[in-house]
Amino acid sequence: MTQTNNKTIVLNCDHVERRFALLNNNRLEEYQIERNDNTPKSGDIYLGRIVNFDPLLQAAFVDIGASKNAFLHYREMLPGCNNEIAAENSSDDLSIKSKRCKRNQPISEKTAGAKLKKNNAKIEDIPKIFRPGMEILVQVIKAPISTKGARVTTDISIPGRYLVLMPYSDHIGLSTRIESQPERERLKKILSQLELPEGMGMICRTAGEGRKSAFFKNDLQLLLDHWRDIEKNMEKLTAPKLLYTEPDLIERTIRDFMTDEINGGIVVDSKEAKAKIVDTLKRCGARKLASKITLYDKPKPIFEAYDIDRQIKTVFQREVKLPSGGAIVIDETEALIAIDVNSGKGKNGSDQPDFILKTNLEAAEEISRQLRLRNVGGLVVLDYIDMKSQKDRDELYRYMKKLVKDDRAKTKVLPLSKLGLMEMTRQREQESILDQVYTPCPYCAGTGLVKSSVTVSAEIQRELYSILKDKKYKKVPIRIYMHPEVLAHLRNEDDAFFAELEEKYHHELSFRADPALHMEQFRLVDPETNTELK
Repeated sequence: MTQTNNKTIVLNCDHVERRFALLNNNRLEEYQIERNDNTPKSGDIYLGRIVNFDPLLQAAFVDIGASKNAFLHYREMLPGCNNEIAAENSSDDLSIKSKRCKRNQPISEKTAGAKLKKNNAKIEDIPKIFRPGMEILVQVIKAPISTKGARVTTDISIPGRYLVLMPYSDHIGLSTRIESQPERERLKKILSQLELPEGMGMICRTAGEGRKSAFFKNDLQLLLDHWRDIEKNMEKLTAPKLLYTEPDLIERTIRDFMTDEINGGIVVDSKEAKAKIVDTLKRCGARKLASKITLYDKPKPIFEAYDIDRQIKTVFQREVKLPSGGAIVIDETEALIAIDVNSGKGKNGSDQPDFILKTNLEAAEEISRQLRLRNVGGLVVLDYIDMKSQKDRDELYRYMKKLVKDDRAKTKVLPLSKLGLMEMTRQREQESILDQVYTPCPYCAGTGLVKSSVTVSAEIQRELYSILKDKKYKKVPIRIYMHPEVLAHLRNEDDAFFAELEEKYHHELSFRADPALHMEQFRLVDPETNTELK
């Protein structure tokens, strides 16, 4: 009997970071982290300035105000070449003629890419139109990773809840994840009746399925307002300047995940975040979904209560166990991700075709899950247990394709090779979870990893919250011992925050550096009795 999906979103909103978890029958399926920083994010729109060209790479380098110049390939200077980026990486062209109205703002030199498309220019024409020092409107399609700067495009797209607006493309389409033909025809009719400025395009997102025309009209109006603000600022500001930034994790959760499929609703541990979610749902016409928002206010940390912290640990493990007794071993290198499937020696029937197929299918399911959780990308090589039957090999290939179909990152899977290897690619737009949580270890010159001071600070705050909310520790003074680097971070970044905690909970807090502690270790102690708390 097929198990019914029970999907729940859990949000942990701390002072240092926000964490998102999507659970399906209490099993972690998606995991994201957001922190307060000025690093360019995928979707951000900048007014940049061209620094120089590299003819060999066929690329321009653009100053967007970040520590590294952004990389702009010549083909990304031709709007309309990459429309699949705009809506869940899958859309199709429609023969729709929507209502058109004239644009308020003329195309300026800063949007020369739009001129290129309008004049059917080719890549070889780019150096004749663009030049060093020119201001140019670009959008981040891949955030900075490691030592590389952001990758940008002039093919601008602004996603809403139901639509994606493309100011410089007249492409109109539907997400291919909307499969019902009657529903597709209904949506085509709705899109054709929307008033869209001349030269602009749009794509209907999966969340638009089943929605009435009023939802699309409201969404389009909000997107057009965003675009008008960008145009106004573009004309009066000087590069480099951020003109539009992607919504924060809370709003992106509503925009990208909150659908009728989330039958378990959203559980959040912040009153402010809950109020923001409810307000966002009402603004986008989804008032019924607002009743599915629950505030979590118990002493135990929310990710611990929902067994998420334990599951997150597998994200940082090299070996992940499978139900049959086998395991997958994941190695991340600079060039590729290598994943090896082990059967678990000593199991009865471990050399039998049925057992091997079962283990490989289990491995495929866990691999697709781990790729999403870890947010790794690039070339992935999968070394499954060797199967002699072509029928079994084909079944594994079909199953793997099915598993990655709903991955939000663009993926491509190839059949098993003669050597028994399966190759796949997975698009990555930002740093992996591993890179976000860990920093090169100072104790081993980068050969190992240790949690960053920001991560440890967030863990201290979660542990502290748990104690402060627990009535048995009411008015007990608390002393926190930690590594000197973590203490330096707390004093520089969170001093005012802890002062507010003292006043709110009527606790005396004190902090001490202990060089003997590992970077990731900390202790919460009652200074009067010198006993550990919890």
